[in-house]
Amino acid sequence: MKFMGVRVAGKPRLVILEGTQPARILPDTVRDVVDIIEKPESIADAREFAGTFESAIAPVPRPRRNIFCVGKNYRDHAAEFARSGVDASSGGELIPTAPIIFSKVPECVIGHGASISFDPTVSTAIDYEGELAVIIGKGGRGISQSEAMDHVWGYTIINDVTARDFQNRLKQWHVGKSFDTFCPMGPWAVTREEVDLADTRLRTWVNGELRQDTNTSLLIFDVPTIIAVLSAGITLYPGDIIATGTPSGVGLGFTPPKYLKHGDVVAIEIDGLGRLENSVVERA
Repeated sequence: MKFMGVRVAGKPRLVILEGTQPARILPDTVRDVVDIIEKPESIADAREFAGTFESAIAPVPRPRRNIFCVGKNYRDHAAEFARSGVDASSGGELIPTAPIIFSKVPECVIGHGASISFDPTVSTAIDYEGELAVIIGKGGRGISQSEAMDHVWGYTIINDVTARDFQNRLKQWHVGKSFDTFCPMGPWAVTREEVDLADTRLRTWVNGELRQDTNTSLLIFDVPTIIAVLSAGITLYPGDIIATGTPSGVGLGFTPPKYLKHGDVVAIEIDGLGRLENSVVERA
């Protein structure tokens, strides 16, 4: 099934899609995907959606805790990142031998159509990263790779927006990844059976120029591996979100870098997950 977060009469709601169009709306007690994970019986109470919505919102507009993220999880991106000189965390290692895990704060999430905003007095090295994100459906700790997919509810798209200068100067990633509005998410959340991770295409455009084009089959560490590593000592909970990493083609990979600027539009498409599009706005 496919779900979309929307705002109706000023309130967050969740609708069920048929194709690409909202078809049914869930009860007003279901505000996001976490609610439907915890109350799947609510699907039976969905009614026809014949109205309009004011705006799209993220499928999980306020995650209950930090979003887990995986760095340098495509070989081509690991190589371009090493060439950029921004990576202060590699220890000389080009291709990671274990997943590199960091996080983004929940408050940086925005939805499809919202603006990525930045303060040029703080950073002008703003970059995009198109990523497949996993939504956990069944919690647990010590989850094995063989059982990991049983814990996946579904998937969505994330743009892991990054302030590269902060990432380099602070020699860690959390702050530069967590600026306000730096986690566009959506437009859809789809259940696990809708996506074949062995053959799912990911593409990112900036102002119509194709910058990233890959397949999730090329992940260095696949989803079961990531879940097993995270859950070895951390209990995962329903609604937890894991961004699986970005391919090559990010702004820092160009000479000179093609960082985002006021008026740019970033669009990310992943097969079966729709098109996440956000404009870039410089805060006055």
